[in-house]
Amino acid sequence: MKISHFLTLIYILQILIVSSQPLPHFFPNISSIPKSFLQNTTNSPWHTFANLSGCHTGQKLRGISKLKNYFHHFGYIDNNNDTSDEFDKSLEFAVKTYQKNFNLNETGELDQSTLDHILKPRCGVADIVNGTSTMNSGKVVVGNGNGNNVAHYSFFPGRPRWPASKRDLTYAFDPRNELTADVKTVFTNAFMRWSEWTPLTFTEVNDYFRADLKIGFYSGDHGDGENFDGVLGTLAHAFAPPRGLLHLDLDETWLINDITTSRSSSAMDLESVAVHEIGHLLGLGHSSVEDAIMYPTISSGLRKVELAQDDVEGIQELYGSNPDNNNGTTGPSLRERDTSGSHKKVSVLVQTLFLAFVLILFVL
Repeated sequence: MKISHFLTLIYILQILIVSSQPLPHFFPNISSIPKSFLQNTTNSPWHTFANLSGCHTGQKLRGISKLKNYFHHFGYIDNNNDTSDEFDKSLEFAVKTYQKNFNLNETGELDQSTLDHILKPRCGVADIVNGTSTMNSGKVVVGNGNGNNVAHYSFFPGRPRWPASKRDLTYAFDPRNELTADVKTVFTNAFMRWSEWTPLTFTEVNDYFRADLKIGFYSGDHGDGENFDGVLGTLAHAFAPPRGLLHLDLDETWLINDITTSRSSSAMDLESVAVHEIGHLLGLGHSSVEDAIMYPTISSGLRKVELAQDDVEGIQELYGSNPDNNNGTTGPSLRERDTSGSHKKVSVLVQTLFLAFVLILFVL
């Protein structure tokens, strides 16, 4: 059987398996979102943390165990078996590290400014790698005639990047999402934010399975071990080279044409999130510079699409500058999440077995 026939068969089977998946919610601007729709999407999955304001070491309050899960998910706590509601030393250390990474007062207590930050929507990629924070590492780099600068960009462990032989990266969209031309243009613009400063170019292709970068909107458990949590909370996640997977939460309310910075209780600017996740696709981790694209959190309704100096220096350390850009600067770790083994869900196993069974019948 030809490879092309094999890939086509897999494509058809996957569409049949997930044919009931709902479509993402896109709106051209905030004013176009029905009020009734917004009223049903205002609660973050972390909204209960607001009740923990002022909590500190030695206290025991309902909901602390969920906060520990939050910090475990983003790398601040190693042990995910602690289900107690006690504010212990481990949580205090996690809070202090979080406060350092986000330039907050390092009190170790859940003061209001810390809680306000925890409640913000954010990228699902972890901030801590193997117990070591990379966001606020304060790397000293040589400036361009202006002395030394402090950089806060980071890379995945081993500094994975696309090889020099692959400077034109192809990307494609999961056809099950049925994205319109307007939505796809948002991603075109997001890729241009990075190609402006690097020798990389990005070309959309129709073949989703052969594309270097695969983009899709998914809900809840979508098979990579990184479940989405509904409206707000984690917005998207992406994997380091050469995985090339960019997943966005299908349940979010996405703005695709709104160029204002007017705030909304739940709407998220799609291009802002896409630019951030593309940085991960290219090998960048998170930054503690609030103006940087690679800063992990973003407020609802905020538009943030221009690369900051920290982003430019980080990406150019990996790939160099754009030879056609006269304004190019010259330069100056997060792990790629394991989605194998125990992280795979039963639903994925069932799909795999079904595919194998049908393929055997097809070959025979």
